[in-house]
Amino acid sequence: MTDQYAVIGNPIGHTKSPLIHGLFAQETQQDMSYTAIEGPLEPHDAFAATVRAFVAAGGKGMNVTAPFKLKAFAMADERSERAELAGAANALSFKDGRIVAENFDGVGLVRDIEVNLSQPMAGKRVLVLGAGGAVRGALLPFLAARPAELVVANRDVPKVRALVAQVAASGSLFACGYGDLEAMGRFDLVVNATSASLTGELPPVPPSVFSAEGAAYELAYGKRLTPFLRLARNAGVASVADGVGMLVEQAAEAFAWWRGVRPQTRAVIDQLTVPLD
Repeated sequence: MTDQYAVIGNPIGHTKSPLIHGLFAQETQQDMSYTAIEGPLEPHDAFAATVRAFVAAGGKGMNVTAPFKLKAFAMADERSERAELAGAANALSFKDGRIVAENFDGVGLVRDIEVNLSQPMAGKRVLVLGAGGAVRGALLPFLAARPAELVVANRDVPKVRALVAQVAASGSLFACGYGDLEAMGRFDLVVNATSASLTGELPPVPPSVFSAEGAAYELAYGKRLTPFLRLARNAGVASVADGVGMLVEQAAEAFAWWRGVRPQTRAVIDQLTVPLD
């Protein structure tokens, strides 16, 4: 019997997940199907009811996207350390009547940067812009990559300081406001994890944070050269990238978690990549 998987979100029409997992299943010869479910926003318990109905119908696992990552985390019986730190889940596994929550966003991001883009973080100065769910999920994987210094900047300084305080013991991690960046010198890697690029805006970051020999990474994807990446290019950064590789890599992590085999990602990334220029 074909195993059932799905992605749930609202809206969901834009999702690339069925295509990605279909290609993964074809490559690894897995007998599985993968569909998209537009989850209900109301009433409050409708999301959980939809997930449980999917499980009752034989569902084995789910990817979770906006705006349901917090609800997925809340309804889980077990949660990974990464999910606990993020306070959110982007993948669920259903086994023996229990729901297990994971968060692969940060792992996928680190793999895309270090493997696909050949930008190892060990011993480097890394700057992350933002303090939302994407950053929360990325902190532990970033620290595991052993940067010399990891700085998280945000408009809401108390918020970012509280976030950093949760994991400060795990490595060289610092919080600051955007106004502090001018005096902090250049970083080897600058990651924009704010929502600014989704609306065509630029986070208030000075060009002085970029290093020509370093890299700039935009979590948004399919937006071509966003204001953030354009700023990096104008500052002389040669290596700029958007988040399509992260999208595929986190999907591969979920696929391996569910199926026990990790698919190749390069061909899928190439298929989905929109040229930045």
